[in-house]
Amino acid sequence: MKFKPVLDDTQLKRLSEHKYSCTSSSILEPFLQPWWNWVVQCLPLWLAPNLITITGLFVNILTSLVLVYYNPDGKEESPRWAALMCAAGIFIYQTLDAIDGKQARRTNSSSPLGELFDHGCDSLSTVFVALAACVTVGLGTHPWWMFFQCFTGFALFYCAHWQTYVSGTLRFGKIDVTEAQYGIMGLHLLTFIFGSNMWQQNLSWLNCSCVLLPGTLTLTIYAIIGISSMRVILRGGAGKNGSTVAGTSVLSPAIPLGLVIVPAYIIACKSEEHIFEEHPSLYIIAFGLVVAKVTNRLVVAHMTRSEMDYLDSVLIGPALLFLNQYFNNFIQEYYVLWLCLLWAAIDLYRYCHRVCLEICGALNIELFRIKARLAVPAGAASAALDFAAASTNSSRNGRHRRT
Repeated sequence: MKFKPVLDDTQLKRLSEHKYSCTSSSILEPFLQPWWNWVVQCLPLWLAPNLITITGLFVNILTSLVLVYYNPDGKEESPRWAALMCAAGIFIYQTLDAIDGKQARRTNSSSPLGELFDHGCDSLSTVFVALAACVTVGLGTHPWWMFFQCFTGFALFYCAHWQTYVSGTLRFGKIDVTEAQYGIMGLHLLTFIFGSNMWQQNLSWLNCSCVLLPGTLTLTIYAIIGISSMRVILRGGAGKNGSTVAGTSVLSPAIPLGLVIVPAYIIACKSEEHIFEEHPSLYIIAFGLVVAKVTNRLVVAHMTRSEMDYLDSVLIGPALLFLNQYFNNFIQEYYVLWLCLLWAAIDLYRYCHRVCLEICGALNIELFRIKARLAVPAGAASAALDFAAASTNSSRNGRHRRT
């Protein structure tokens, strides 16, 4: 069966001309640079950067799913060893995600596909990192806190690329992705040391349980990051008359995000079977994959400087849940939720697979292998790495830097 191409010739041409632009003032990354530089020097020159990225993603997803398997509703006691696995999984993912760009420059295999692939993996990682953080502290005892924690995290990741679509530059503040990842590692390590029951202890002086403390702190940080992103968006874009890089309204990307977040909230509220409260992890993963698909389309729209469509095939999954409720739960909601999850996973994979193949064909590159003609001598690779380490203040420290 032949499908219509996702990207047309004009988009592929613009993609080939895309130049990555990023600013960062992260607190932790300067201290982590020596570790990242040492790790990347240990890698063989034949190892493709995208293979590094997806390996870290698989490790992160696997360790998160192990924790969710033992505590699917986030209400029970999580195994300490599972929390430790999650902390290790995030550390491995964060390290590999930080060195893939260094490996790309080291092997002279940088391309726009690398940036796109990196952001795509990050959109998936955000889903499982946010969910695992809620499960490890037992936030399922306060399901709506869990809902807002996860969906706010998804929305902020989308907003980071929204403001990139508007301004043409990806911006990271002093407290951003790296700091959040290490903070979540800290939550997992505390659970490993003291057990998950520590989060259910009541604080008499605040009249609340410990589990709400990290949640409140997280939402405060989310608010700061969100306000910063909205300031960039509302300030006006890099396009004509203050529009986006594609010449569209700076507010237009809010519609695709709203078509996911709003139905997710309404479906959870209106469910007669309390589908979210009974199966929070399944619900969050299903809608998280939908948000990941929409985010990937936004990244593609930015890199190709093209307009983003409001509707998407991945929305069929949430539509099934909505229609099932409209017809008085003709099918048990639990099974429809599983159908939504499977559809979102298949649709996301199909989209990413086709986009990667089309870009590889247009740029004459391979996704998980470095062509022999692109490899550089070890001495040149070392020099390139030294140059990269010296220029960390001008771009994201190893993250997403493939162009």
